[in-house]
Amino acid sequence: MPSPLPDKVQALSPYQDAAVYPLLAQFVERYYAGEQPRVAVLGINPGRLGNGRTGIAFTDPTALMLHCGIRHELPLKQPELSSQFIYKVVAELGGPAEFYRHFYLGSIYPLVLLREGRNYNYYDSPAVTRALWDDMRRSLRQLAQEVGVRNDVVVCLGQRNATFLRKLNDELQLFDKILVLDHPRYLMQYRRRELAENVAHYAEVLGQTLN
Repeated sequence: MPSPLPDKVQALSPYQDAAVYPLLAQFVERYYAGEQPRVAVLGINPGRLGNGRTGIAFTDPTALMLHCGIRHELPLKQPELSSQFIYKVVAELGGPAEFYRHFYLGSIYPLVLLREGRNYNYYDSPAVTRALWDDMRRSLRQLAQEVGVRNDVVVCLGQRNATFLRKLNDELQLFDKILVLDHPRYLMQYRRRELAENVAHYAEVLGQTLN
């Protein structure tokens, strides 16, 4: 874990909470069993209300219980917008068992970033981006080589996120093709009236990777 980071940014691991790792273990056993390669779908870095609470990408405590069927004692606080959107996409593609058989959800930078208690993106400050670059390189290389995702295609969530994933991929040469979708949080905040259309577009693009 990088310490310290510029601009008063903190990097936090959700797995420091003893209640979180067993939930991740249950999730992996249930949904990521088997050695078939999956398409990586990569966000920016985890938010404090979703992955930051459960240790599972784009999955807040409510989604973990309601959609994934994993019971827990985590407080069911404010729903996380990206999680709400992603699980609509998951439902559109057949539900968690079918979705996670084909896709691996993650982030380009794997830890929660906070500044003054609020979510922070790794690219919000050039100094922070530079400080985290080697960690992002290492995380992506591990994802491609040890997790076993497909290398013919990767799906990137967020337009700015894609700019940096392209730079990283130019250096590392891990993925043949990068598909880009608008980030779930952006769609929930600024294009919520088009929710059904945006979910359908996600499902269409992700579905094309399975052909």
